[in-house]
This record gives sequence, structure tokens and C-alpha cells, in this order.
Amino acid sequence: MSGCRYIGLMSGTSLDGVDAALVDFSTDLPILLATHYLPFPQTLRQALLALHVPGHDELHRTQLVANQLAELYAHSVQALQTQFPGDIAAIGCHGQTIRHNPQQGYTLQIGNAALLAELTGLTVIHDFRSRDIAAGGQGAPLVPAFHDALLRHPTQHRVIVNIGGISNLTDLAPGQTTAGFDCGPGNLLLDAWCQQHLQQPFDRDGAWAAQGQVLPTHLQAMLAEPFFRQTPPKSSGRDLFNIVWLQGFLSGDERPQDVQRTLLELTVHGIADAINAYCTGAQAVYLCGGGTHNHLLRQRLQQHLPSCVVAPIQTLGLDGDNLEAMAFAWLAWQFQRGVAANLPAVTGARAGRILGACYPG
Repeated sequence: MSGCRYIGLMSGTSLDGVDAALVDFSTDLPILLATHYLPFPQTLRQALLALHVPGHDELHRTQLVANQLAELYAHSVQALQTQFPGDIAAIGCHGQTIRHNPQQGYTLQIGNAALLAELTGLTVIHDFRSRDIAAGGQGAPLVPAFHDALLRHPTQHRVIVNIGGISNLTDLAPGQTTAGFDCGPGNLLLDAWCQQHLQQPFDRDGAWAAQGQVLPTHLQAMLAEPFFRQTPPKSSGRDLFNIVWLQGFLSGDERPQDVQRTLLELTVHGIADAINAYCTGAQAVYLCGGGTHNHLLRQRLQQHLPSCVVAPIQTLGLDGDNLEAMAFAWLAWQFQRGVAANLPAVTGARAGRILGACYPG
């Protein structure tokens, strides 16, 4: 049914590119029809990084970058339509987060949804986080609601961990309310350090980190960051975890590979400590997002969680690289059905809210 086909667009904290997914919601379980990945040009990535800190003429620069993003999003949509022709009900576009400050009542995702609607001729649903924040929530993470709808099991206690730029988890304990929150840095610091020292976008399989040794004093100092001690609901992003934050722990004498190894362990601790503290009795931990491909990271998670099976979500027959894009297609579907799509137990909002704003096609 073409009226149940939605496109989800996701460009996350990793700033690597656009994940696009075409999803059919006409059956009990969503069907992933087509996917497309469009990497960011390096100039756009640098412009987005610069917008994460206050700077000269940033309002003007933000709008120009938002237009560039809309054009990339439109190219992604067109690529999906070429792969799988047919009517599309709407696009769910997350946009690119450049500020996330729920403590002061706002979050900002850019991408010029009006231009995207013009370029594609399709209805665009965007700005999914603001209504939850207006209702007293964190505005994040939003994906646990989709995990709950798609991955809950009647008897197995599952934890779904998305390792993007920031890592977050969804706790699906049978017979209990779904919980979820951000755990801390995922790939964000690992990628930034790798780019700075190897001029590579990421540390493939954790091979460079494997050449280093954990710096225990540095690791403990990083883990003393108050965010890790906060009780959920909580969310984070580049506003906190960034290269400036990292440099505050370094003397400059460290071997770069040792810092990389320590950052990997920081990501592992953030996830494993959260599961041990808040997901008592978890039996299986399923991983999605870019960090799933880091072999050393997966290995260390399994060692920190010996009582759980730790496995990529692909073992459940799902595409872990496009699960978030699917989630934003689902959020657009929920919006058009008039269904609340946040989980107050996850975000801390006062109640369920219909999430998003609409530019009709």
C-alpha cells in the first residue's frame, strides 16, 4: 500500500553522512524496502563542526548549511525513489543537531524542511524533539519508542544499544515499562581523535586502539564526568562530549594510540555500567549503529557483560546501520496517524505527545 510507505532520513552526531530508508508500514512489522547512504562532503562536515560552538555570523552560516543539508536529503530521497518507484506518504527528517540543551528548554536540528518539501514535492515531517522538550522532557532519545514497537520479546529481556556518535540504550524487560537513555560518547570522540592523528574518518575494527594501552588515571578522570552519575532520564551530545572536553584530560605527552584505547574503554564503560546499573536481569544486548562494526569494542562489551549475549542486531534479521533512519520513518507515520510517539518514562516528558511539525507536499 503506497499510503503506508515512508522515508526516514537520519544524519547523526557522527557527522558522517545521511542514512535514508524507505519503509512500508502496511503489515504488522515494518518492511525495509530500500536504503541509501550519502556521505557528507568534507567541507560540509567542517561547517557543521564549526556550528557546534559560538562563532562569527553563525546565524547566517546556519541557514546556508541548512540549505545544503536539504539538498543532500533531497538527493537521498531521489536515490530511494530510483531504487523503488512508487508513491511516498511522507518523509520523516531528523535534521542535523547543532545544539541540544533541554536543561534550558531547547534543541536545534537544522535542514530546511520547507526547502526539502519543495525539492521533493513530498510532505516532510521534521522537528521531532521540540514538543517533548516543551512537555518537560529531554527530547531524546526518541528511538526507544520504535525499539519497543519492533523488538520487544515476551520472555527475553533485551537491551538495544545504538552506538552512534553518542551511545544510547533501550531496556525492554518483559512485563515492564520500556526505559531508555543516553549512555555517553559512542564513536564521537574515537572518530575525532582518529581523524586528528591518522587523517582517517574512523578506526576500522578498533585496530589502532588495539595497538595502545588503557591509561587508567585518564579513564577514571573521564568517568568522573557528572553526566555518568546522573540518573535517567538523560541525554547528551557534542555540547558536552567534544574534542575540547577530551583535551582537558590530556597533558600532551600521551601516545595517541593509548588515548584511542582509553576512549574505546570510555565508550564501553558508559554502556556496560549503564546496563549493569539500570537493566538488571538483561539476557541479550543487541547492538546497532556504526560502532557495531568495531570488533574490539564489541569484544570489550562482551567481557564487561559476561552474563549477557552481546550481538549485532543483524542476528535478529534487521539492518543495524539503518535502524535509526527506519525509526524516523516510523515517527513520521505516527505523526500522520495522530499517535503520540514519545515515551515519558524515557524522556521525562509529562505525558505522551504527537511529535513533529509538517510541511505538506
